[in-house]
Amino acid sequence: MNDKPTSPEPPGTLESRPFDEIRVGDQASLTRTLTLTDVKTFAVLSGDLNPTHVDERFARKYGDGRLVAHSMLSGALVSSVLGNELPGPGTRYVRQDLRFLKPLHAGDTITATVVVREKRGESRSVVLDCACVNQLGEVVAEGSAEVVAPSAKVVLPRPEVATISVQTHDKFAAFVEKVKPLRPLATAVAHPCSDAAIKAAVEAAAEGIIEPILVGPVAKVRAAAAQAGVDLAGLRLVDAAHSHDAAEKAVALVRAGEAGILMKGSLHTDELLEAVVKRDTGLRTERRLSHAFLMDVPTYHKPLIVTDAAINITPTLSDKADICRNAIDLAHVLGIARPKVAILSAVESVNEKIVSTTDAASLCKMAERGQIPGALLDGPLAMDNAISREAAEIKGIVSEVAGDADILVVPDLVSGNMIAKQLTFMANADAAGIVLGARVPIVLTSRADSVRARLTSCALAVLLATSRGAAPEAAGGS
Repeated sequence: MNDKPTSPEPPGTLESRPFDEIRVGDQASLTRTLTLTDVKTFAVLSGDLNPTHVDERFARKYGDGRLVAHSMLSGALVSSVLGNELPGPGTRYVRQDLRFLKPLHAGDTITATVVVREKRGESRSVVLDCACVNQLGEVVAEGSAEVVAPSAKVVLPRPEVATISVQTHDKFAAFVEKVKPLRPLATAVAHPCSDAAIKAAVEAAAEGIIEPILVGPVAKVRAAAAQAGVDLAGLRLVDAAHSHDAAEKAVALVRAGEAGILMKGSLHTDELLEAVVKRDTGLRTERRLSHAFLMDVPTYHKPLIVTDAAINITPTLSDKADICRNAIDLAHVLGIARPKVAILSAVESVNEKIVSTTDAASLCKMAERGQIPGALLDGPLAMDNAISREAAEIKGIVSEVAGDADILVVPDLVSGNMIAKQLTFMANADAAGIVLGARVPIVLTSRADSVRARLTSCALAVLLATSRGAAPEAAGGS
């Protein structure tokens, strides 16, 4: 047996073993820890979308909670040894015969080993025994492979390969699942007179998240439902003369205790909020209203709250304090006990000429004094070091928040809107929107929202309303 290591020498190159240099008993191996990204990438490349491999809810319901990796991943590891090590570059696969003995999971460390069993000179064929062993020493796959070895030695630089990023939207699922056991909450939907608006309400009702009360001109609501192809049977309709009247009546339903959530239909946001902020008939509290996007950004490691990108145009320091408090309350409801809040600016140092930096410093001091409780605040932080620990380390920023923010507090509406839309349209993020600081949560949806985002917006509202003890049921009928 030849125990000479077959890893490329020097590092950075690939070196083949021509047929004449290969001896029976030669062996090579590689070790790799399988990641969830590996499993999902293999699913995309192979087209094998068996939920055993890709659906964590399926795995929890029908298995032990862990996704089972494709067994052929072990075959791919064997192929890597053959193509990179023994015989190496120029090898041509002829056949592979593997038996899969135990399941693979993300997190398993697999060592794939090949051992030369036989050489066939007339065809330059090499038959190798193959085995894949996990971190427990268990053989997960074994068998044999036949390849045609190269006739001459090949030494070449190890090629650069593309970096693969698997973009999935799975951060919202837990929030939607969390509300499924709860009873649906009565939700006043103001002026649902478009395809998108009526679908948003009916989809959430179909999932058992809300019980919509549709408030608007009944003829227009029914026409929108017909155009969208949705059934309004069993849903309560409240007639209104026009969009302003619909906003007033929807708010009145909440004030009367008939609804625990307010939801925007096809009217303008300003119309709805005008009814909300009226001193005597609205839904104001001592808090400033603010908007929060809960974002599922495929390239970020956890859900991200961006606030305020829709209501406060140029917030004052006092406004920003309430914006922080509202977002922290939302994070607590989502199960984040001590959210990390990054106060954004263009730079990381306090500069009296940049108001957002002095506001950030003041907000952090307010948090230290207990005026903004329940979270860890840091700022000013630029966008890069708020979400990238590497960027923060390069700039010498020592912070628990930097690179791990749960909440991004933006300087003003313009910057917040740009950040949210850039994440949505350039980073393929989903964004669920909700207005905070009123007596009840207010759901804002957009025509461009995915079904996931619309359902999550409603789920967030239910979680918030339930946490406050507001849970009226809809009366039904029309």
